[in-house]
Amino acid sequence: MIKIYTVASCSSCKKAMDWMDKHELPYQEINLITDPITKEDLLEILALTEHGTVDIISRRSQAYQRLNIDFETIKLNELVQIIEENRTLLRRPLVVDEKRLQVGYNDDEIRKFLPRPRRKIEIETAKKRVLDLEWQTPSDNHEISS
Repeated sequence: MIKIYTVASCSSCKKAMDWMDKHELPYQEINLITDPITKEDLLEILALTEHGTVDIISRRSQAYQRLNIDFETIKLNELVQIIEENRTLLRRPLVVDEKRLQVGYNDDEIRKFLPRPRRKIEIETAKKRVLDLEWQTPSDNHEISS
């Protein structure tokens, strides 16, 4: 199951959920402010990062500025507790499944959540569209020549 960690006012979160809806992918929205998030949830997210806290902590957040903590030097249990108490530290949206994590919304990267057969079909369809465009004459493309 895909989980999307969001906050209500986040336009990127809305884009991620709209994309999931458009592609008819089931997901669970988890509001970082109002919904319960377990220590296990946070550990799963951290386990999927490539660079640890750098990937998921928003250095621009007010919580980050207020806390003034070097997140690279604290112990894992401390980190989890700090995030539990200051959820707005997390970048958003966080899109997660059993194997993948995407931080923020990116139209190209989010495709990795499509099941492999559907991804393959979408790639083939996109290739066909490109080939069709290449075969059109300049007047078909509405190009203006000087």
